[in-house]
Amino acid sequence: MRRLIIDTDTGSDDAVALIMALKSTNFKVEAITTVCGNVPVELATKNALMTIEVANGQKPPLYVGAGKPLMRDLVTAVNVHGEDGMGDCNLINPTLLPETKHAVDAILEIIENNPGEIEIVTIGPVTNIALAILKAPETMKRVKRIYSMGTAGFGPGNTTPVAEFNVYVDAEAYSIMMKSGIPISIIGFDICLGEAAWNREDMEFLIECQKEEAVFAVQCNRSLLEYNLQASGGHFVDLPDAVAMGVVLWDDIVIEDKLCYSYVCTTEEATYGQVIVNDGSKLAISDGFAGHTPNATICKTIDNQLFKKRLLEILVS
Repeated sequence: MRRLIIDTDTGSDDAVALIMALKSTNFKVEAITTVCGNVPVELATKNALMTIEVANGQKPPLYVGAGKPLMRDLVTAVNVHGEDGMGDCNLINPTLLPETKHAVDAILEIIENNPGEIEIVTIGPVTNIALAILKAPETMKRVKRIYSMGTAGFGPGNTTPVAEFNVYVDAEAYSIMMKSGIPISIIGFDICLGEAAWNREDMEFLIECQKEEAVFAVQCNRSLLEYNLQASGGHFVDLPDAVAMGVVLWDDIVIEDKLCYSYVCTTEEATYGQVIVNDGSKLAISDGFAGHTPNATICKTIDNQLFKKRLLEILVS
């Protein structure tokens, strides 16, 4: 059985990803750790505890992590996910409580006790991961693999023209992770739109099934739906964190991925948070990776219909 640590800035799409993992019978979630991002870390913690309680699955310990990015002020996404990160629907107040140990210390302890066995799924900014690498780099090299919902992949950014939100919140942390030597798989924002998103029929199906966690998954994404309606006129909910979790849980949904060298821009404000991806193609002044060692496997395409079929099934099971 594969063993996961899930690091989350729990907003509404994180909640769906957490439910997927907690209901999976092929994975053991060793811990959930929270970080600031979509919302401040206190709200991310409340939202994660709420989701654990609703999921009707595993109930792993939860550890609170970084409340601010490494070097910059926090930028949130409350305009997208609601002031509470969960659609401002006045959902349940969790009865579960977080552990007292800091998330970074918990991550390091779990890895030390299980070298080569732990996979980390990051579905928010990677501040906790970077702090763990800075604190104990040799311990973190015993991580089996990091799966990151981050970067724009091979497409445009969703926060600036070039930067994706999870990287933009703390690009310095993302750079530390990318330079760590830990095996990394990246699920970029570019593959999380279109047919991978929930449409009106999907959401109606989940509501009508009356399964608590399925209804919760739709309700908490109400603000995201309203945001998309206003921004594009489209009746859809894009779930990048759920797509990333789908790649973790069901590797057969991946149609194409590519080993690349990726570099994180942290100095110029106009390009802050951009992740430049070199896929090894021949360029005018260089062949291949121009002397760089590939540092991430980047998902290029997935089977959207198979992903969505399995997502709906696990929510109503």
